[in-house]
Formats: sequence, C-alpha cells, structure tokens
Amino acid sequence: MTAAESSGSVVRRILLGSQLRRLRESRGITREAAGYSIRASESKISRMELGRVSFKARDVEDLLTLYGVTDEAERESLLNLAREANVAGWWHSYGDVLPGWFQTYIGLEGAASLIRIYEVQFVHGLLQTEAYAHAVVSRGMPNSACAEVDRRVALRLERQKVLVSERAPRFHAVLDEAALRRPYGERDVMRGQLKHLIEISEQPNVTLQVMPFSYGGHAGESGAFTMLRFPESDLSDLVYLEQLTSALYLDKPEEVALYERAMERLQEESPGPEESRDLLRGLLQLS
Repeated sequence: MTAAESSGSVVRRILLGSQLRRLRESRGITREAAGYSIRASESKISRMELGRVSFKARDVEDLLTLYGVTDEAERESLLNLAREANVAGWWHSYGDVLPGWFQTYIGLEGAASLIRIYEVQFVHGLLQTEAYAHAVVSRGMPNSACAEVDRRVALRLERQKVLVSERAPRFHAVLDEAALRRPYGERDVMRGQLKHLIEISEQPNVTLQVMPFSYGGHAGESGAFTMLRFPESDLSDLVYLEQLTSALYLDKPEEVALYERAMERLQEESPGPEESRDLLRGLLQLS
C-alpha cells in the first residue's frame, strides 16, 4: 500500500463522516438518538462524524436505515466508502510514539493538495533537518529514552517525504523570525537548518516567507496554525490547531474564513520568497 493510498483512507473516513452528519441533521435526529440506534454513545457518533474512528459496516447500515436512506445504490456507495476508509495508514507502525489525536492529521497532511502554515516557536516539522528535529524532540521530551526520541525523529523524517512525492502538495510556509533565531541544538545544528531552508525553498512546490521582527505586530497574533486544502470537492478546507495533549480541527466556513484572511495577510505582509531567502542568508552569516 502506498502513502497516497493510506492517506486517502483518512480522507474517505472524513468524507463518510461528513455525509453521515448531513444525513442525520437533515432528518432532525440527535447524536444521542443516533448513538442509541447502534448501541453506542453520543460521543462515538461525534467521533464518527469527524472521521476520528474506523467504521463498522453494521453501524453504517443501521445509521443509513435510521436516516431513511433506502436507495440501494446510495447505500452501497457509502458502505464502499466505509470499507475503503478502514485501510490502516503507514504511520500506524509508529503507534508506540504517535499520539492517537495526531494520526488523523498525518493522514490529512499526506492527502492535501495545498498545505499552508504559520509557525513561530520553531521551524515546521516538514522543514526540519534530522539534527534539528532531534534537538526539538529532545527539548520537548527531556525525560524520554533515547530510543523513543529516535523513533519520533524517524516519524518526522518519514512525513517529510510528502513534499517530494509524486503527488507532492503545494506547501506555503510563513515562519516568524523568532522560529529562526531560537536555538535548538548546537551552532552547527542551527547553521545546517538555515542552509536546508534556503535549499528547500527553491523547490517548485515550496514557497517560504519569513515574517521579520522589524515588521512589528502582524496577523499571526493568535499563534501557529495550519490550513489544509484537498483535491476532493466534497471536502472543505480544514484549520489544524495543535495543543499539548490534543488538537482542534476547524471546518466551519466562518471559522476557516477568519484563518484564511489571517494567512493572506501574513503572506502579503511578509517579504517575498527571494527577499526571505536573503533574510535566511543574513541569519546564516550571523550564526
């Protein structure tokens, strides 16, 4: 199974969940009533509709019956989607070090056609060198065994393959200057990271901008965030907000629109890619 296939299963899970939610809401059925019909809780229905759990064919069949879906072609289409959505992703082999709430994101990241990020604390994971990633993980998990740190770094490097894959997404990153000046690791680690950013920013599918301190206050005042867009027309843009022990996925149009405007302002207010490379070269000389 390829990375694209396993990432696609996450998209199918979210597509199925959103379709089940629309069907439930159109019939005026509560989550509690839907959960009762499949011998489950209201929270499980919520997780199903968000695409956070796998789907049992029996549950989907019972929900479709509850929602009044009697057309055999429509039922079979949704049941096929459920079967395809249950394919395990490549990242499941890292389950020993991968939080459950992050697994969905990795699948979505691999399925996206456009990834836009704003980062302020450190260089984004898809742009980190191995040495820098090791320093970031070690700093964030000071009590972890070396083997666990190495596994987390390996997972991060595996994720980075999405940027050079056959179906590589467009990747647009805005890095706050603070992320580039805050040292992780020794001097050589930071120099290697800056060199890597200069090199990867020249890839045709990568756009990298730096928001300099000199600009002052800007649209990224709420902190780091990620926006994902997908080739499937049925799947809306998502905003991903990571926390210490969980993550938020925003897909309501009014919420996504606010982050869309913030991202557009960050891109407009930051120096362009070439000028940003000059900023990186300047930081490299100072390091």
